Amino acid sequence: MLATTYTVAFSGVDVLKISTEVQLTNGLPSFSIVGLADKAIAESRERVRAALYSLGLTLPAQHITVNLAPADVVKEGTHYDLPIAMALMGAMGVIEPACISSFIMMGELGLDGSIRPVSGVLPAGITAHNEQMGLICSSFQSTEASWAEAKPLLTPPNLLHLINYFKNHIPIPSVSTQDSSFEETNFVDLKEIKGQEIAKRALEIAAVGGHNLLMIGPPGSGKSMLASRLPSILPPMSKNEILEVSQIHSIAGKLKEGKLITSRPYRSPHHSATMPSLVGGGSMAKPGEISLAHRGILFLDELPEFNRTTLESLRQPMETGYISVSRANAHITYPARFQLIAAMNPCRCGYLGTPGHECSRSPKCGLDYQAKLSGPLLDRIDLQIEVPAVHPWELAHVPSGEESAVVRQRVQKARLFALHRFEGTPYLNNAQADGSFLEKIAHMDTDSLTLLQKAAEQLRLSARGYHRIIRIARTIADMNESEQVLKIHVTEALSFRNPLQRN
Repeated sequence: MLATTYTVAFSGVDVLKISTEVQLTNGLPSFSIVGLADKAIAESRERVRAALYSLGLTLPAQHITVNLAPADVVKEGTHYDLPIAMALMGAMGVIEPACISSFIMMGELGLDGSIRPVSGVLPAGITAHNEQMGLICSSFQSTEASWAEAKPLLTPPNLLHLINYFKNHIPIPSVSTQDSSFEETNFVDLKEIKGQEIAKRALEIAAVGGHNLLMIGPPGSGKSMLASRLPSILPPMSKNEILEVSQIHSIAGKLKEGKLITSRPYRSPHHSATMPSLVGGGSMAKPGEISLAHRGILFLDELPEFNRTTLESLRQPMETGYISVSRANAHITYPARFQLIAAMNPCRCGYLGTPGHECSRSPKCGLDYQAKLSGPLLDRIDLQIEVPAVHPWELAHVPSGEESAVVRQRVQKARLFALHRFEGTPYLNNAQADGSFLEKIAHMDTDSLTLLQKAAEQLRLSARGYHRIIRIARTIADMNESEQVLKIHVTEALSFRNPLQRN
């Protein structure tokens, strides 16, 4: 007898529908799984056997063949346990095969028949909704699954509840989307930072235009504090962005208790991070930090301490907004439209340029340390600022600055002012715009254009560096609600070009 159920496989963020066919034939008793299954799926034979035994069911003394189709797609993960078990019970006649063929199923089975949570339920549910099919997953992921709006949605705690539903029509409690299913995020406030007015200004410009930012300063000057407060002044994500980001985190198994991510991601990997952990890959080609930071912030502290090859791998996704991971049997693409915020000391000891603290190797130690960053990488960082040490007098007497809520209102106002320019284009902000589009929207007057050309000649700016100044100036003009880029905007944009820049 033949029975078929359906599940999904993942290729990056793309979801592929997989049919699980189970056939019982006469012959020597065996249990075979075919269709490019990995080790975890091969081990599902024992989990399925034990789960059915816990329900009082034994496998028939026949040849059992499980085919995962299409057979040329690599299948990975433990979420195939549930569709295999349900198709097997359909082939055994325990459940009517027609009843289970209209669902997409995902779940790992425990030896007692319990259904455990797995990665990727949200994108699987969206696929089920698009295919006009139902979804079956673990009760632990009912909140996450409910956002996909697949109907009917079944979230049983174990196989027994699922069998009773199909045989005896005993309902499984339904779930609904609640406000509590959003992940709560408590941002630290910008007002806690005293002084550093130039750095705060650069942070606000970065928030408005989506620009990458590099902060250079001695230890304890507040670089990490500034970076951690950037999420508090960014505008909230749209509904489409929430689902987009949550799908990536669902595939990576990072959704906590099935709660969707509504605040922009903030990822801060350690400088010992390997290339696969940063850009994605590994044995199962999981999303890396840059994809988990999609639509949010990737903060790299102690930038020169990262492996140089790892840093150079960021250049392509910083330009294109996606990362391609090539493997021997697959080519996987993940979105990676992140905002890079980096921090570094001016030299290895950290006190280059600070009187009384410089080491004996100054300034050579600074040149050697800064040489770890390539020119092409620095060329992709729009804003580069120095963050000096805060004087103790400022800490004791300078009052607290503006609250994040006040700055966020200005950021949202500036973004709304610029929104009409990006209608009908693939761009969302000034940082993403290419050179030809920038020149069209800049609207530079004669004085500002003359200043820019002179600066480009004197500073020997590359074409990317030239357009970078226009990007920043356009963002500053948006903050002043000016349709035209004026000389004062270009002047301020030029001030954010650090001596580290080598173009």
